[in-house]
Amino acid sequence: MSHKTKEQLGAEAVQIWNSIKDAQLSPKDRMAIPPQEMATGDPAKRAREMSEVALGYTDEQARVEAARCLGCKNRPCVSACPVGVPIPEFIACIQNGDYAKAVATIKTANLLPAICGRVCPQERQCQSACTLGKSLKSVDLSVAIGRLERFVADWERDNNRIIPPAVASPTGKKVAVIGSGPAGLTVAADVRRAGHEVTVFEAFHKTGGVMVYGIPEFRLPKAIVQKEVDVLKAMGVVFRTNFLVGRTETIYDLLDREKYDAAFIGTGAGLPKFMDIPGENLIGVFSANEYLTRANLMKAYDTSRAATPLYQAKTVAVVGGGNVAMDACRMAFRLGAEKVYCIYRRTRDEMPARVEEVNHAEEEGVEFLFLKNPTKILGDETGKVRAVEVLEYELGEPDASGRRSPVAKPGTEHEIPVDAMIVALGNESNPLMAQTTDGLETTKRGNIVVDAKQRTSLKRVWAGGDIVLGAATVILAMGEGRKAAKSINDYLAGNEEEQAD
Repeated sequence: MSHKTKEQLGAEAVQIWNSIKDAQLSPKDRMAIPPQEMATGDPAKRAREMSEVALGYTDEQARVEAARCLGCKNRPCVSACPVGVPIPEFIACIQNGDYAKAVATIKTANLLPAICGRVCPQERQCQSACTLGKSLKSVDLSVAIGRLERFVADWERDNNRIIPPAVASPTGKKVAVIGSGPAGLTVAADVRRAGHEVTVFEAFHKTGGVMVYGIPEFRLPKAIVQKEVDVLKAMGVVFRTNFLVGRTETIYDLLDREKYDAAFIGTGAGLPKFMDIPGENLIGVFSANEYLTRANLMKAYDTSRAATPLYQAKTVAVVGGGNVAMDACRMAFRLGAEKVYCIYRRTRDEMPARVEEVNHAEEEGVEFLFLKNPTKILGDETGKVRAVEVLEYELGEPDASGRRSPVAKPGTEHEIPVDAMIVALGNESNPLMAQTTDGLETTKRGNIVVDAKQRTSLKRVWAGGDIVLGAATVILAMGEGRKAAKSINDYLAGNEEEQAD
């Protein structure tokens, strides 16, 4: 497929827009409007650069894409959005060219539209329920809700139109938010809007959680995350970095000694899973967490200034099929790899990663090795990785998740020469919080147990995001944050108990 520039796609959109802008469009007319492709950087060039890959819509592209929305009265897309963004309403604003009202409409439910528009799996959420996509029998033909959300959020930022949300009169109440990822930032915003004092405690030296240390710059520019944090600061939210709750102070210290009236735990799931196979301790084997954190948070690629070393590798294998695996594969090229393999024990159809991310990885040169899984990692005489042994698989019956289970094919083991191995098989919850907080109920996997309002087993303590869900998505974490914030605000207003009896 030929690679079109943003200018070419924009010119095509101008022609379409000129043909429809003054027309009274029927639903049939809207269904005939072609979906707007989002421009990306040239694959051969971008694979070696940290700059953002997806380049966003032009003004006319956004107007044309918005014109495809049928404005359904039953609004199925809204029900499929974890935070309930009023989608038809904000798209109608774009149709009318009122971008300021569009972004204000989004922010009644979501204060991080520039982030969600980039990294949320819309094709499995709002866009999967889109009436247009269902009518055209393909979610790929749904209205590009996420891209439109990104467009108006970028318009607001680029035109210096960001206005911090109004804050109610001071209540005298104090709330501690532990973790500055998507769940924590959402709680901080909603609780601060109610007039309560909010302090966010972050273990790292930079705020943003997984959006900063996990998701690469080429997918989510860090300046955008910082801008969202700046909005919270303008609202009066206080951030305390290099503060590890459970070590610096415990939750009980915050509640009892520092007199916080409520606390929210949004520490994410940062304990990487490994394969438990021979050779995982060899030099050159990384968890995706470590690999991406060194590159994203500590900028290991900037070898002249980075305070962390960069492991030089020419042939890299990444194990896994999710978004984190795609991020690691694509990062490997940007850190100097000449060959990158993605090893996955099912087929492309079963991959949990977003289709867009898989396509981008493939465009950039990642070679997918499907129906294979590592059995051991082999080292040289110096203890460094030299190869990975893999076993071939075939697909059997569906498992509990509905995906067909991989079945090993004995005797098919073979070696693939590599000099680095990245394990991207998901994360579990860090046990620190449970270990240092008596009475905090957790599951066997270490996830905090909450009720329907995100209340934990402890009085005055709520939790949400990956620490509750396990590794999930930004928007799901935000959805939990919104529920928790409402419950906290109701409790502080005297309208509900802090936990179920």
